[in-house]
Amino acid sequence: MTTTPPDTSTALVAAEVFGPTVQGEGPSCGRRAAFIRLGGCNLACTWCDTPYTWDARRFDLRAELTRTPVTDLAARALEGAPGLVVITGGEPLLHQHQPGWTALLHLLTAGGAEIEIETNGTIAPAPITATAATRFNVSPKLPHAGDTEPARIRPAQLAALNATGRAAFKFVCRMPADVDQVAAYTAAWGVPAARVWVMPEGTTTAALNAHLAAIANPAIKAGFNITTRLHVHAWGDERGR
Repeated sequence: MTTTPPDTSTALVAAEVFGPTVQGEGPSCGRRAAFIRLGGCNLACTWCDTPYTWDARRFDLRAELTRTPVTDLAARALEGAPGLVVITGGEPLLHQHQPGWTALLHLLTAGGAEIEIETNGTIAPAPITATAATRFNVSPKLPHAGDTEPARIRPAQLAALNATGRAAFKFVCRMPADVDQVAAYTAAWGVPAARVWVMPEGTTTAALNAHLAAIANPAIKAGFNITTRLHVHAWGDERGR
């Protein structure tokens, strides 16, 4: 982090801040956490569960997104001392070259929080981001997300995230063929199987269970970890949980 405190009078475009709740996915699944959800994304996944952060065709983004002082974002996220704050989106690394981003990281770190950043893997972390993050939850998209491969898979940016040594790679899967694709990608990128999590797609318990049953055995055979979406099992597709 910076030795001189950054300007905390700045703001970032945010959709919501909520918690304490739990991190529902990946290596921190089940941990008490708060979330800061920023606006905007550079992909357009067909099954995205937060389209209100980026899809102007279906949502009034002027109503959904608010330019919020980073002091307010940090103060709300740190309420209840969650221990872990997850910065998510949309694609939060779109914001990392704004002064408000540096200020937010500073405030969260000063507040004693670990910081997880959820990213689609298409943007390399800036030095300040790489220094402040406890973990990157990197979620490259498979073909069923609907974006073109050049848009969703960017090897240089994935390599930069992998090089931090603090990246966990999480893939949304529906069927065994998806797990095969994960194995091909991660082998090509030099990502160890121990740092890969395979997660079923779905926003209902029924969908998660059906996809988990299809992908569990192939994932285990490949040496991958498995994660569900704990918040969906607890609260369904409810926002702010």
